Amino acid sequence: MDTSSELREMSDEQLTATLKEACTSLFRLRVQAQTERLDVPSELQRNRKLIARIKTVQNERKRKQASEAAAESTAG
Repeated sequence: MDTSSELREMSDEQLTATLKEACTSLFRLRVQAQTERLDVPSELQRNRKLIARIKTVQNERKRKQASEAAAESTAG
């Protein structure tokens, strides 16, 4: 699956698409878990961790942009 370093190399659009795909997959797995047995129960945890990694990378980028904008406004 995607490691943190692989996620950091992705563009913002790729991250958003991967996040949407992971959320959809997690929803399907949750529904399947309630209606029948899962073939691979650890897939739920794997998807949750992937979503958390993606959101972490997105937040890191937002904080970096905010700090750069603040540095520019104080320098200018």
